[in-house]
Amino acid sequence: MDQGFFLLFATVSVIAALTVVLARNPVHSALALMACFLQISAIFVLLEAPLLAVIQIFVYVGAIMVLFLFVIMMIDVREAVSQRFLPGGNLPALVLLVLLGVEMLALVLRSDRFSRTEPVAMRGGDQIRQLSTTLFADYLLPFEAASVILLAALVGAIVLARKESG
Repeated sequence: MDQGFFLLFATVSVIAALTVVLARNPVHSALALMACFLQISAIFVLLEAPLLAVIQIFVYVGAIMVLFLFVIMMIDVREAVSQRFLPGGNLPALVLLVLLGVEMLALVLRSDRFSRTEPVAMRGGDQIRQLSTTLFADYLLPFEAASVILLAALVGAIVLARKESG
């Protein structure tokens, strides 16, 4: 039963990720990215990691996607869509994508990190307490640095999207 749900969520996640890349409208891309994040959150629930699922929803779906949609709505989408990033054909990018996919698949198949061992069961409260203590004691500086970087990105997006008066 769990394997069926996992395959369903993984398939929808891959389809949503492809839609992010292939969609012509940036708003549709952002909504597909949000759907992909929700599917990943559902996979976390299947892995019995509800804290990660809630963090996935709050941080990525809630905060990051609001930021993306804010930036998309602030920039002139019609002008940005008319310009292409890669002049010419996309064949070199497609070849590189296929090569990286084959390399990743070969590494995953040869690795023994993805064995079928069961994780050590911990009580829910102890696991969350240990994660929060580690995050806010040992990794406080990187956590705060990530917050400052996200704030700088938000301010930069507002400055770039602001129309010049004059």
